[in-house]
Amino acid sequence: MTAPRPCWLRSACFSIGMILATVVWAPLSVLTLPLPYRTRYELITAWAAFVLWWLRLTCKIETEVQGRENLPDQPAVVLCQHQSTWETLFLTQVFRPQVWVLKRELLWVPFFGWAIALLRPIAINRLAGRSAMRQVLAQGTERLRDGCYVVVFPEGTRVAPGERRRHAVGGALLATHSGAPVVPIAHNAGRCWPRRRFLKHPGKIRVVIGELIPTTELKSEELRAQVQAWMEETSRAIDSADQWSERAAGIPRSGAGDEPRV
Repeated sequence: MTAPRPCWLRSACFSIGMILATVVWAPLSVLTLPLPYRTRYELITAWAAFVLWWLRLTCKIETEVQGRENLPDQPAVVLCQHQSTWETLFLTQVFRPQVWVLKRELLWVPFFGWAIALLRPIAINRLAGRSAMRQVLAQGTERLRDGCYVVVFPEGTRVAPGERRRHAVGGALLATHSGAPVVPIAHNAGRCWPRRRFLKHPGKIRVVIGELIPTTELKSEELRAQVQAWMEETSRAIDSADQWSERAAGIPRSGAGDEPRV
């Protein structure tokens, strides 16, 4: 058996459906402004639920989640690997309600950015340095007190599977500053939905939700190092499981494809 070739038609159908859903949903989301925050959250993030369903239907991408028993029943800082657009959608369905730490330029996109703004993200100027960090600490602590999860991608940008990038300390600093526990998450979404690529590859995205990490007795740098070590070790285990599954199925291991960047 040979590995299935990337399917341009499936990827095109997915992209068309996602674009059409965004064109319809984003303007409607802006109309939720007068509603209570929790209601706004449920209505706006229904778009993400649709996109994940459409991805599974068109591109045959399934999800396997390990560690659901580790999901906290209290506000926490979620530190997640960033490989793809996929995890930004997935996390909205698992940690409810949640806010992101993101670059403020995203809020300037007409309708789509305005809809994101209604979810109370922590929108920072990446060039602001210490001022941005103070904003994350102040607004992040406020969001946690309001009962929201705060999602931080400690790598700061999307990193391809197998690559390593030193984590920024911001998410760990927020956790130690606020006293909130940390939920670490590792996954391999970049194998099925590579960064800056048009093609989506059929397969299974594996997600591991780690055990809750108390932060009251940790320094931010200790926490940063602990989470990064766990993510790297867990990523290697996920990759080993993928290789075993492919060998068992007689599928040769392949890269993400040679399609051009978009």
